Amino acid sequence: MVTKVTTPESQKEVNPMFNPQSLIRLQDAMNRRTFLSRTAAGIGSIALASLMSESSRGAVSELLAGQPKPVDHSLGLPGFPNFPGKAKRVIFLFQAGGPSQMDMFDYKPGLAKLRGKDLPASIRMGQRLTGMTSGQATFPVAPTIFKFAQHGQSGAWISELLPHTANVADHLCIIRSMHTEAINHDPACTFVQTGSQIAGRPSIGSWFSYGLGSQNKDLPSYVVLLSKGNGNVQPLADRYWGSGFLPTRHAGVRFDPSGEPVRYLRDPAGVARTDRRQMLDELGELNSIHHDVVGDPEIETRIAQYELAFRMQASVPDLADISREPKSVTDLYGPDVHKPGTFASNCLLARRLAERNVRFVQLFHMGWDQHGNLPNEIRGQCKDTDQPAAALIKDLRQRGLLDETLIVWGGEFGRTVYSQGTLSETNYGRDHHPRCFTVWMAGGGIKPGVIGETDDYSYNIVKDPVHINDLHATILHQMGIDHTKLNFRFQGRYFRLTDVAGEVVKAALA
Repeated sequence: MVTKVTTPESQKEVNPMFNPQSLIRLQDAMNRRTFLSRTAAGIGSIALASLMSESSRGAVSELLAGQPKPVDHSLGLPGFPNFPGKAKRVIFLFQAGGPSQMDMFDYKPGLAKLRGKDLPASIRMGQRLTGMTSGQATFPVAPTIFKFAQHGQSGAWISELLPHTANVADHLCIIRSMHTEAINHDPACTFVQTGSQIAGRPSIGSWFSYGLGSQNKDLPSYVVLLSKGNGNVQPLADRYWGSGFLPTRHAGVRFDPSGEPVRYLRDPAGVARTDRRQMLDELGELNSIHHDVVGDPEIETRIAQYELAFRMQASVPDLADISREPKSVTDLYGPDVHKPGTFASNCLLARRLAERNVRFVQLFHMGWDQHGNLPNEIRGQCKDTDQPAAALIKDLRQRGLLDETLIVWGGEFGRTVYSQGTLSETNYGRDHHPRCFTVWMAGGGIKPGVIGETDDYSYNIVKDPVHINDLHATILHQMGIDHTKLNFRFQGRYFRLTDVAGEVVKAALA
């Protein structure tokens, strides 16, 4: 049977099973992933940029008309924040590798007389160990060789390794009773960053971008900065700041310390900014046409991301240029502040991002995995991080930003009280220890003081335990989010950062 089909050109006889428009849609659908991957590759990590508020077609038409209209760039979820939060932004100083709590914050003077003695079985209680120490015949107690003193109104015990942190003790809420389930680095880091040991969940910064949106139209809502010390450096996976099953626009954007702050952002040689603007306008029109055919919302996301990348070409160089910072400020962060990619440089950059209302800034500092030669390696790590972290608090405070900026410092787990391998008077190493470790918070409506207590061996928690889920719930709470309400439906169930657990640590709230 032949059916007459009318076209704008003429009347043609075609088989009813042959529909050119259907074939075009099928072909486009089949090529969609290739199309998106190719268009995303041009801007690299900018494809993981912040949630932008203008619709693609509206933005393109406004730009072509030369009359851009004011737009609202917040675009979080309806009803979020759930209540007025004390903080407007978060800076997470993640110390990757597992800082040793009893060498820095958890003072145990009674261990001095137990040096070299085997850790009692009643303390270890059959805890599973890593493959690095499970074969040890004995577990010799290794007291810290560093001196401690009390600081601030809370009388917090802080090691001589952290003189600058000690000077800001009255701003710190030191949680000595953190604990986790993971005993190895990757699942433990994954847990801290995503609320699950299983890879594939959205990172904490992505949840904030998803729930609260962006506060700056020219920068991503979630920025990641990396640095490393000279110790045993564990690799970091990009998925630690990935968006998981959330839309890709919520993933963290990594700033690179070498060369261009953001890769693939600069125009190629010979391409003028006006040419780039014209190209983006025309590309936006093509993408809009393609969206009308395919209907994939990720295409509109890509259009918005191209627009953000264009704006970042102007905003990022200014952000990264610290030449106009007063010497009094750069001196505050220490001599490494002028070396791109150091923790000091990243802390100053974090403050500059905070000034520009970037929602979530995450610093990863690697090198805390001290299985051996701990005294020497931890000195180096503290030298790299102590002054800049304290300077960040002071700098934000003098600018009136500390009260609305929540700073979090901590790693994925702690270290064992017993020595891994040989113990001497001046040298020892420590294995991974998930049962107790220390995290501190400052600013953002947090009450200074000390929370939690461990036993005489800094091995088990004896008072006020705080789980990773509880820490996440508290961070969300300070930003005005009820952690039980921020969720996303995926594969037939609703997910959230705290999964099915988590309680706000009320003792930490001002």
